[in-house]
Amino acid sequence: MPSIPNLQREDFPKIITMTTRWSDNDIYLHVNNVVYFSYFDTAVNQNLVETGVLTIENSEVVGLVVNNQCQFFASISFPDTVHVGLSVEKIGNSSVTYRLGIFKNDENQLSALGSYTHVYVNRKTQRPVPIPEKTRAVFESLLIINKQ
Repeated sequence: MPSIPNLQREDFPKIITMTTRWSDNDIYLHVNNVVYFSYFDTAVNQNLVETGVLTIENSEVVGLVVNNQCQFFASISFPDTVHVGLSVEKIGNSSVTYRLGIFKNDENQLSALGSYTHVYVNRKTQRPVPIPEKTRAVFESLLIINKQ
């Protein structure tokens, strides 16, 4: 098993909390690995909606996932509470790369660490476009200096 990076909750500018669901558990009685990507997706998009830079039904510019990955360090099981730490590692012209940490219940040690990249496109043409200024400002508020 890989060593756990020395990242704590306070290393993430935003925390999104959600509960596990009964259906998240697999036959081994822990949250299945693919569900972590759903947690990442939910946290990223919840933040975009809450900050007013994404209207799911009609935003002209949307972020499409082009890359994601996850390292697992400790199991999570229903009925645990999941806290997803949200930060931004890199902002490009039309892309943003997030760093996401998953913490279980009140624990301060990472259960999982992920990376998630959006490329911003025009919804109709599906062609890359520059990140809108209001959206860029949200990302800048989450920008971190690379720690581990």
